[in-house]
Amino acid sequence: MIDCAAFIGPYPFRQLPHPDPDVLVRVLAREGLSGAWVGYLPAPWQRDPVAANESLLAALVPHRSTLHPAPVVRPDWPRWEHMLRDLVEQGSPAIRAYPMHWGMGPHDASMRALALSCGELRVPLVLTVRFEDLRQRSALDVAGDLTAAHIRTLARAGASVRLVVTGAGRELLEETHWSLTPDEQRRVLWDFAWIWGPPEDHFAHLVRTIGAERFVYGTHWPLRLTQNARANLDLLPESLRHAAITDVASLGR
Repeated sequence: MIDCAAFIGPYPFRQLPHPDPDVLVRVLAREGLSGAWVGYLPAPWQRDPVAANESLLAALVPHRSTLHPAPVVRPDWPRWEHMLRDLVEQGSPAIRAYPMHWGMGPHDASMRALALSCGELRVPLVLTVRFEDLRQRSALDVAGDLTAAHIRTLARAGASVRLVVTGAGRELLEETHWSLTPDEQRRVLWDFAWIWGPPEDHFAHLVRTIGAERFVYGTHWPLRLTQNARANLDLLPESLRHAAITDVASLGR
């Protein structure tokens, strides 16, 4: 199973323990995960994505059998199409984008173009709803949570689009999922690290109603404990515990 929501690198707003690739490799082994799509944590707050991607790729070189780069492509940046193609040709299994941090609205044409281009290259586009809860977020971090309107617009962009949405709670997930057609719903996968387990049992409810196949594994390391996602699975009712979530290793090329 691949972790679709892991990061390396420093966080701009507080000190994080062990945001290093060699530590992440050990954490994945401890959790029984075969690898991770890895983003570079400072990237959403950096205007130019080039330096962030270079730092990410260089840091992962010793661990490429386990840690797979999920770099950033900013679709309002010059020559972003060439950057996207180069990153995919270098072996990136997924691309990340942060429209809220870049001031892009739900109907931004450049984000739609990026989603379609990723679809043509058969790589999923990873969107992050949040990095921290609003109650913990620094006053300097002014980007809001990703909205249902952003996700809906990209899911409706074209049949080739594949989205992996990380960090959503039950409310956003249901608002988005039930506003899409069945074909559009199949274009969107969700991780469940931010979804409540017992006693609210939001995750069990969602597995029953939208299906386990709509979920992928994501830890949000090093911002969150990797045990959160494992506990969500282990605390499912017995009747749901063996439901098969989707492994993102099956996506793309």
